[in-house]
Amino acid sequence: MVNTDGAPRLGAWQQTWRLTAVTVASLPIWLSMLALMRKQSGDPGAWILVGDPLLALGCLAALLWRRRWPLAVALAVTVASAVSVLATGAALLAMGSLATRRRPVEIGAVVVAYVGASQLATGVYPLQGSADVPWWVQVALTTLTAGIAVAVGMAVGARRNEVRSLRERAESAEREQSARAAQARALERNRIAREMHDVLAHRISLVAMQAGVLDHRRDLSADENRLLVRGIAEGSHQALEELREVLGVLRSDHGRPEPPQPSLDRIPDLVADARAANLDVRLSDAVTGSPPDGIGRTCYRIVQEALTNAAKHAPGAVVRITLAGTAGATLDIGVRNGPAPLRTARPPASGFGLLGLGERITLAGGELDHRPTPEGGYVLTARLPWPDGSAAAHSHEKSA
Repeated sequence: MVNTDGAPRLGAWQQTWRLTAVTVASLPIWLSMLALMRKQSGDPGAWILVGDPLLALGCLAALLWRRRWPLAVALAVTVASAVSVLATGAALLAMGSLATRRRPVEIGAVVVAYVGASQLATGVYPLQGSADVPWWVQVALTTLTAGIAVAVGMAVGARRNEVRSLRERAESAEREQSARAAQARALERNRIAREMHDVLAHRISLVAMQAGVLDHRRDLSADENRLLVRGIAEGSHQALEELREVLGVLRSDHGRPEPPQPSLDRIPDLVADARAANLDVRLSDAVTGSPPDGIGRTCYRIVQEALTNAAKHAPGAVVRITLAGTAGATLDIGVRNGPAPLRTARPPASGFGLLGLGERITLAGGELDHRPTPEGGYVLTARLPWPDGSAAAHSHEKSA
């Protein structure tokens, strides 16, 4: 807890020992004054025995509110110290406490009041020989005392500001760290969701399409039925294996290398799997050269997502895939399917397919477009930048 001026609030123990310390520091001055007055006149008078301690006690009580009203308390205690020797320590504490705020006008006003009040003290406590001391010596000694109190207070104030600045920096760093941790967790959740979608959606969609064909087609022979059942079993097994592999990578530490990611050269295998699941896929590959790994992986994910959506929403339709591109230009991907001749139960949509695909393509600096066709089909096109100089020496051109 802090006050409005930024200083920490004092507890009961801290208040007690500070007030006790200034009282103990003032006590020798009061005792010395009492002894001198007894030596000179024999009777020190009722004021120094009763009035001085009572006024000092009131000053100590006023110090309890020095953090709330620092200027008013400092002025009041400083003026009171002119007629109370025992309140000298309280005046110096009030002056030092005010100096922690490091406001020159306030400090100057209190110092002037303290020096002026000290000159009045000679009339309250007249001592023999005091008139022989030059006034400027008295002013210099009083100013020196006030200067020490102000210097200590300003040093304490500077230290408080430094501690407060360090605390604010630590709190800011902690907030930034919490924000970075939350962002990292969100990114990790998105990455896991994308990987799970890429691995499972394609396999499950093909399995669902095969199961739908098996349920709706009553004219299939026994061999065709066995082929579909075998495809469902193999697809389910492959989905479980790929899921286990992805979970193993996600749970592993950073020291374990990840398995190689599929790239452009794996697209024929992707097409072969789709054909084995009774999806009519036709591939036309006119890519010259070998693109960078990042571009190749993005191209693979585009084709995989397009085949997944075709298996979900257009089972039995003809799917045409066209790939074209060369180094120094772009890599163009087009996937088009006609309307679905079969109506099977569709697996629930995950919502990460085209959204994650758009994010991948945006990060790669490419463009994505997807829309339904007038005849009831769907077309997906993407264009990825292919920087010059990244192509391999060999090229491949094949059509399927």
